[in-house]
Amino acid sequence: MVRVVLVNPQIPPNTGNIARTCAATGTPLHLVGPMGFEISDRYLKRAGLDYWPYVKLQYHPTLEDFQKTHQEQGGRWIGFSTRGSSNYVQFQFHEDDWLLFGSETTGLSSEVLAACDATACIPMNQPAVRSLNLSVSVAVGLFEARRQLGYLG
Repeated sequence: MVRVVLVNPQIPPNTGNIARTCAATGTPLHLVGPMGFEISDRYLKRAGLDYWPYVKLQYHPTLEDFQKTHQEQGGRWIGFSTRGSSNYVQFQFHEDDWLLFGSETTGLSSEVLAACDATACIPMNQPAVRSLNLSVSVAVGLFEARRQLGYLG
């Protein structure tokens, strides 16, 4: 099953909205620290509403901790970035992919992007717009992966 990974998220409501999307789709959510908030943050909880019991959540204090989990479970790292090399709709997703998204302010670091097996971007027509909201980007990428893998039928 495809998994969503947030590396260094900073804004609680975005993470809460992503958790809600993951709950609705049964998608595991991995949070990689350091984060800009505490897991108990009220804005995080509020954005996720009463769906938290349905979130398959795993927290990794550091990138190294997350890498250990990845090594145990296998699969590809697909980094989503405005600098991604493949258009997300043309990219071929696999069942065991990890969809990595960076913080709202800086995206994925060059170190994390270099460790990815592939990178994907969500093209935008307006060059003055740097990026989409993180929760929107996750939903777009996740639902395309689910569509390709036959989970929307």
